[in-house]
Amino acid sequence: MERTRAQAVLEAVLFTMGESVEVGRLADVIEEDVKTTKELLREMEERYEREDRGIALTWFDSAVQLCTKADMYEYLIRIAKTPRKMTLTDTVLETLSIIAYKQPVTRVEVERVRGVSCDHAINKLLEYDLITELGRLDAPGRPLLFGTTEQFLRCFGVKSLEELPELSPVQVEEFKQQAEAEVQLQLDI
Repeated sequence: MERTRAQAVLEAVLFTMGESVEVGRLADVIEEDVKTTKELLREMEERYEREDRGIALTWFDSAVQLCTKADMYEYLIRIAKTPRKMTLTDTVLETLSIIAYKQPVTRVEVERVRGVSCDHAINKLLEYDLITELGRLDAPGRPLLFGTTEQFLRCFGVKSLEELPELSPVQVEEFKQQAEAEVQLQLDI
């Protein structure tokens, strides 16, 4: 394998692994011996330093890891401490409400209440850590069960699910009408 290509492969593997990798394993990947692989890694290390890059190679006995340079820490903290903005659309909020009030609940049960697919909404809620998988229902297909998280309680300012407001029959009817209108809108498209 050509040197530049071998170094690109090494860089890709080290970046993707995110942890130290034995030089012997890296040698196997690029189909070279350990001595040549170490030479390639030393060249990469020198290039990162010469070009004043934000990354460096860190050596551990017979392993190496691609790391962020220590002097980049202050910049990483700026982005790592920046809170993610959570955007909850009406659809996501409705799905969350159903899960909060009916938990543990399956995706199919949520979709039955809403009348439409909830894949996107459930994925968003999982991403925001507002819901979690609670296990599987003991039924054919063993569907996943969803419920709310501590993050849900924190975000909505309640200490327990018992503190959630009671739904009136009027609110339940409004939810049904909104879901039916959404189904009709999707059918019209």
